[in-house]
Amino acid sequence: MRLGAHISIAKGLPKSVTMATSIGANTFQFFTRNPRGSAARSIPETEINAWVEARKEADIYPIAGHLPYTINLGASKDKQQEFARMVLHDDTLRVAAIGGEYLISHPGHHDGNHQLSLDRIIKVIEESYLSIITPGPMLLLETMAGQGKEVGSIDDLRYILEGLGWPENVGVCLDSAHLFAAGWDLRTQTGCEQLVEELDQKIGLEKIKVMHLNDSLTAFDSHRDRHANIGKGELGKEGISAIVNNSFFRELTLILETPVDNYKKYSEEIKQVKELM
Repeated sequence: MRLGAHISIAKGLPKSVTMATSIGANTFQFFTRNPRGSAARSIPETEINAWVEARKEADIYPIAGHLPYTINLGASKDKQQEFARMVLHDDTLRVAAIGGEYLISHPGHHDGNHQLSLDRIIKVIEESYLSIITPGPMLLLETMAGQGKEVGSIDDLRYILEGLGWPENVGVCLDSAHLFAAGWDLRTQTGCEQLVEELDQKIGLEKIKVMHLNDSLTAFDSHRDRHANIGKGELGKEGISAIVNNSFFRELTLILETPVDNYKKYSEEIKQVKELM
């Protein structure tokens, strides 16, 4: 089983391996740059070389970079579009440089015209990601809660993948809290199986690689994106147990994004998930 959490690489990639192993993780996710801004830390070759050896020795894989929340792949304004294109292109190369397997992104928001937003997302991915020749991370678009003008429903992601021509290197990252808030009741095995069937029919299970394993602070079908700690939200221990004991979900790379003020607290969260399996 691949189970980990979101941790920082601010102190260096080799240090992130120590951080991951200290909390019982064998995988992790990191922000490719400041999640609320545009700054990106330069990673020297010496650090990358040390990282490659450290992660190999500690068996830390796969690794997922997460694009900052500030980008909107479906933006209509020129400056926002330009920023999204730059970040997607540059951070694909950044994750490729360290041998990361996945690059995760929120699809974005529409400005009142949902359809046009989806078409812009397709174009941005074609021009800023699929145009890169160098082998790199698989781009995973995340399922969202449907909050406000947010795009990222299963139907939205199907439309985007179909518009791209179903490329091998573009797939999907699930988020348990987002899906629950979007109207998928994951508190039972039946609910989990219904979601897997929907994903199989509309996306293809082979396209789904990662799940952000989060409890939900908000109620079922609330369309509000608020994470809670494992077993302490609306999904509860029953829901988290149903998810991690589903034969498909448990085989995905599971990444915790629960609200903690110190990454060390993920140790208890990871322990709880293992106990529920």
